[in-house]
Amino acid sequence: MSFLDEIQKYAPEELLSRIEAKSGSDVERALLSERLRIDDFMALLSPAAAPFIEQMAVKAHKVTRQRFGNNILLYAPLYLSNLCTNGCLYCGFNAANKVARQTLTFDEVEREARVLHERGFRHILLVTGEAPKAVDNEYLAEAAQRIRHLFSSIAIEVYPMDEAGYSRMVEAGVDGLTIYQETYDQKLYAEMHPFGRKRDYAFRLLAPERGGAAGLRRIGIGALLGLGHFRVEGFYTGLHALYLSRHFWRSHLSVSFPRMRPAEGGFSPLNPVSDREFVQLICALRLLLPDAGLVMSTRESATLRDNLLPLGITQMSAGSCTSPGGYAGEEESTRQFNIDDDRTAEEVEQMIRSKGYEAVWKDWDRAFLDKSAPYSDCDVAL
Repeated sequence: MSFLDEIQKYAPEELLSRIEAKSGSDVERALLSERLRIDDFMALLSPAAAPFIEQMAVKAHKVTRQRFGNNILLYAPLYLSNLCTNGCLYCGFNAANKVARQTLTFDEVEREARVLHERGFRHILLVTGEAPKAVDNEYLAEAAQRIRHLFSSIAIEVYPMDEAGYSRMVEAGVDGLTIYQETYDQKLYAEMHPFGRKRDYAFRLLAPERGGAAGLRRIGIGALLGLGHFRVEGFYTGLHALYLSRHFWRSHLSVSFPRMRPAEGGFSPLNPVSDREFVQLICALRLLLPDAGLVMSTRESATLRDNLLPLGITQMSAGSCTSPGGYAGEEESTRQFNIDDDRTAEEVEQMIRSKGYEAVWKDWDRAFLDKSAPYSDCDVAL
């Protein structure tokens, strides 16, 4: 049974009604639980939890410090290409947008990578649009192989692959996968993706399972906040995370909270998520998933990121650029979206330290792997 079978047990409209029916006593019971049940998680996502957000935040902070100490891992995205054949209505890379496009040569990839290496990064995320003729598995494998000596960890946030494709990425030195479902609501998903290969809801939904089966050490998921209702998307994200943690326990799981930002095309959020709702979602997911990494990107403002740090965040991007070639030279191609926190990596590191946390540039090395057992128990992140 795949997660597709699991998610079909919860219809979006019925799910929202169940969540909104939770009471204050349901929330209090959830806050007293050591391990949340599904009904407890619904309660923490419900409107009834609004008066309890401060208590949720205190408990989320305590759980995170117990599991992760005071470490915050820093990473940076490296955009390889903004070519795309998909019609995602909310994305600056939408194939219908008449914008500047660029795919980096391997020399340009290495130049970008060296800039990030010199800034201290040892964890990077390779990002592309979906353009099979220009950027295929072999292009990604070659790009990863060219720069793997510079980084201890390379993850990808690209189009979904089959299991063989993910196995090829592992061979090339990729150890992590980030893939957002965008929206778990299948009807809304079809509306948001009118054309392109990304229109295949099920193939994208099951990509993390194929990545786990291929031996990727880290798997990251999330929903694009601002499309579906945040309570529904939050529930599905938690349900997905629980499924993956049960079935692919050797892969370290992380959850991201990408909230919609202005992008080429001018798409407006269908269901905007307020800062208070954002905090509620982060705390609820931390209490459901005490051992998962929680990721905060530069989509959010500097002030908000500073204040959200103690609530359960364990990974942050810093000094990010969301267009190809933006680190080593002038940006000439279109960004996927506009960032909000434009501080340098050094400034973010200083902020982290000022909050009493330790900025971690490297928490993994391939030397930890037993070469005779490519996917052994030592594949768990430190």
